Amino acid sequence: MSLWVILPVSLPALTITGIWVVYAMALYNQHVCPVENWLYNQSCEEELYVQRGPTLCCTLDNVPLISKCGTLPPESSFFSLICSTGSFMVMAIVLLRYAHVIEKHQNSLLNTASLSTGWICSGGLIIVGNFQVDSAKVLHYVGAGMAFPTSMLFVCLQTALTYRLAKTQREYGVAHLRLTMSLLAFTALVLSGMFFLEESFVLQHASAIFEWVFCVIVMLYYGTFAFEFAGMSGETLMVLARGGARGPEGHAHKIEALQVGPLPHAHPQPHPHENMSML
Repeated sequence: MSLWVILPVSLPALTITGIWVVYAMALYNQHVCPVENWLYNQSCEEELYVQRGPTLCCTLDNVPLISKCGTLPPESSFFSLICSTGSFMVMAIVLLRYAHVIEKHQNSLLNTASLSTGWICSGGLIIVGNFQVDSAKVLHYVGAGMAFPTSMLFVCLQTALTYRLAKTQREYGVAHLRLTMSLLAFTALVLSGMFFLEESFVLQHASAIFEWVFCVIVMLYYGTFAFEFAGMSGETLMVLARGGARGPEGHAHKIEALQVGPLPHAHPQPHPHENMSML
């Protein structure tokens, strides 16, 4: 088993644990309300961060969206660290997956499109993590607009690519698993976006829950690349070093064709001296 398998396994372990730690920090500092809370008020006599009673007064500013959990310090610094680290890991996984497909099969439009969408998602994730929604709302929403749709598109493209390249029963099993996760992620993303546009307290809270579900599913989806990364070798890096080319194997047939002797029906040309003697 290749050591590259650690990369796709560590990404969901790091990011899922990290964002839940951010939520725990925000909840401890009373910057957001608990996910099990469904009661919200239009306004409160006291701000949430100065309340210390067993019952909290929550408004729409305290909905436990992932971005809201990482808005205020000290959890904002840890949130930026998790997003930045996760984005670079996503870039590495996407690039290695792109090279691995070329190494084992051949390049295709699906593979190239997956590389592009994966890297755009990484860029959006960096923006989301480093520009908090309360201090830089426009940039934060630009990053979210980059990260969420492209991550969903990447998941769909990789699912289609997995089905296209599957040959064994095990590979078809991985494809079925990814299809199931893609459908769940798509449903969660659509519901989260629809509810986020509403002003209802209940729907806003439901939007936050579906956002958490979507992010967890996508991170677990990246973990499924451990099936391919387990058989990855140094030749994958050579594909990247050659700029995405498969290497000299594709030229072997041309070289052999050049080394083959004359065709069966070809007649050797007579030497000039033989022509003179015949005359």
